[in-house]
Amino acid sequence: METLAQQLILGVTNGMVFALIALGYTMVYGILELINFAHGDLFMLGSFLALTLIKVFDLPTASSATLLLALPTIAVACAVFGGALNWSVDRLVYKPLRSAPKLAPLVSAIGVSFIFQNLGLFWGGLPLFGSAKDASAQKDVPALISNVNLLGEGAHLRITTKDLMVIVSSVIVMVALYVLVRHTRLGKAMRATAQNPAAARLMGIDVDRVIGATFVIGGGLAGIASVIYALYINTVHYQAGFQNGLYAFTAAVLGGIGNIPGAVLGALVIGVVRALCSQYIGAQWEPAVVFGMLILLLVFRPAGLLGSHVREKV
Repeated sequence: METLAQQLILGVTNGMVFALIALGYTMVYGILELINFAHGDLFMLGSFLALTLIKVFDLPTASSATLLLALPTIAVACAVFGGALNWSVDRLVYKPLRSAPKLAPLVSAIGVSFIFQNLGLFWGGLPLFGSAKDASAQKDVPALISNVNLLGEGAHLRITTKDLMVIVSSVIVMVALYVLVRHTRLGKAMRATAQNPAAARLMGIDVDRVIGATFVIGGGLAGIASVIYALYINTVHYQAGFQNGLYAFTAAVLGGIGNIPGAVLGALVIGVVRALCSQYIGAQWEPAVVFGMLILLLVFRPAGLLGSHVREKV
């Protein structure tokens, strides 16, 4: 029983990170019906920025009080970086293709993904991280947050400060996003644009501004997720965005692409399934089980667990 509880904790913790990334996918799709394949690699660049700031400011030698101030500041910096980069990609790449066939922006997103991966490879080769020959190697992130069992080292169940950091910070961000989408003018404009962009434009909503804000928010979520991921996993890699982005995109589809609560639910389901599979079947079977589950679900429920966003025809 303790083993099952431990795997559930691990699954929920990992699922929270996937959820923050998945929200960026589902928000953009909900408004533009665009699968932004570059989103996972944007998350990866954010993790490199987090590691860079940690090294530049020599945080491993900092006091606890300094860390309490520095880590939220790094999270904000990475959120701003992610939001600005995502907005720039939209303005430079996706906006000129708004009226193009759906395949054009999709292929462009794949191209941006490869560009981001190569930027990560270049970033990993900077002298700050050692020899340029090790550019493709994993980079170790200093353990700034305690990994000591809060229940005592003799306890059968293990809950650490790291686990609480991931869960609490992710919940705070998700609640803030919910309040933004449901109770602000921008949120109402986003929901109107997602429902019917033509009608929203006729009602005086600046659709381009709303789309830009959506990319900023989605990129900001990826930036925050990158800091949480780096501090929790303690490694970053230039291909980390591909794997985590793939799971996050799967979570968005599983919950119902375009559905914000669905993305969170899908991410938690994937996190728990991966943890249980790793414990009881074998880590090598995780991808097969997760994507097999996705296929079965889509066969019997194509709209996902909570249903996908369906745009009205006018």
